[in-house]
Amino acid sequence: MCFPGKIYTAYGEIKAMDTSFIFFMYLLLVNAVAFSLMGIDKRKARKNEYRIPEKNLFMWAIAGGSVGSITGMYFFRHKTRHPSFQIGMPLILLVQIYICIRFLLPVYALI
Repeated sequence: MCFPGKIYTAYGEIKAMDTSFIFFMYLLLVNAVAFSLMGIDKRKARKNEYRIPEKNLFMWAIAGGSVGSITGMYFFRHKTRHPSFQIGMPLILLVQIYICIRFLLPVYALI
C-alpha cells in the first residue's frame, strides 16, 4: 500500500521524516554553495580575474539556493545593481515558495 509521506524503493520504505531531513540537508548545501559563489565572484571581480558566469549563479538559485544567493548578494554587495538579479533572484524565490506551498505542504498535511 502506498501512503503519502512514504517513498518505496527497491531497498524498502523511506519515511517522511527521512525525506524531510534529506530535503533540508539538500537545501542547506545548495544555499551554502550559492552564498559562497557570490563571495567568490565578488573577490574575482575586485582582482579582475576570470569571473563566474551569471548563468551559473542563476542555476544554483534555481536548484534551490535562492535564499543563499539573495543573502550573498547583499552580504557581499555584489550584483545588487543589476536588474536581472534585482528582479530575477526574488522571482525565483517566490516561485520556489509557491511550489512548496502548492505541492509539498498538502503531502505533509496528510501524514
